[in-house]
Amino acid sequence: MAGVATRKARSIIKAAMTKGQELDLKPLSVVVLDDGGHVIAFERSDGAAPGRFAIAHGKAYGAVMLGMAGEAQMARAEAQGYFMNAVNGVFGGAVVPVPGGVLIRDKKGAVIGAVGVTGDTSDNDAICAVAAIEAAGLVAEG
Repeated sequence: MAGVATRKARSIIKAAMTKGQELDLKPLSVVVLDDGGHVIAFERSDGAAPGRFAIAHGKAYGAVMLGMAGEAQMARAEAQGYFMNAVNGVFGGAVVPVPGGVLIRDKKGAVIGAVGVTGDTSDNDAICAVAAIEAAGLVAEG
């Protein structure tokens, strides 16, 4: 698989939104990025704050650009804040190092993109991202 096709990205978004509804979460916003950090697809639920795109994007962007999911980024930020500050300087402040940014891997283990979910708690956001990636038949690293 060369990457995440638009159709697959849209199915990931739909699955994340569905999981959020099943869990009775607050309105979610979901973005899918390719392995270069470019947006493939984005959707914001009715009632989600308009600024949620930047947060969802920052979660996914940090995951794909650093090759580590949001949970690992948060641990790194807690242990070495100077590193994450430097990373955010390099990437123009675009990285949001918290759960909800999940790597998408193909069956062979190659990173092919990332999903960013925001709207509820970061842990719940990550649950939705992982469920959506797995529903699409891909491997989630959250």
